[in-house]
Amino acid sequence: MAMAFKMATTGMWVTDECKNSFMEMKWKKVHRYIVFKIDEKSRLVTVDKVGGPGESYDDLAASLPTDDCRYAVFDFDFVTVDNCRKSKIFFIAWSPTASRIRAKMLYATSKDGLRRVLDGISYEVQATDPTEMGIDVIKDKAY
Repeated sequence: MAMAFKMATTGMWVTDECKNSFMEMKWKKVHRYIVFKIDEKSRLVTVDKVGGPGESYDDLAASLPTDDCRYAVFDFDFVTVDNCRKSKIFFIAWSPTASRIRAKMLYATSKDGLRRVLDGISYEVQATDPTEMGIDVIKDKAY
């Protein structure tokens, strides 16, 4: 049986797959991004989509639904003004205007629990439409 980590405040469980995929992204660099979703019936946070190392931030943005909430983590690689290669992991809380109010509330109350399980996140972005999470927003926070 797969292990799961309980988020005490909401009664949600984060599956092992979530944590393992995040660790693979963080340490092995086998994923560029991971999209998570909450299954309301089973009360589990699960992996919805994984982006390969060759995928871009635009691929992540395109994979988010326009009418439902999601969480995502993105591994942003960049070069500093001192010519140093760096990587920062962004946590994105996606809650589009068209999503159900119940889903928005569920994702808002479960966010901190998931963040605690995913150790090593540098920055957080909360977005209700694509302009609030554009690549320029990511770059501004990273530099």
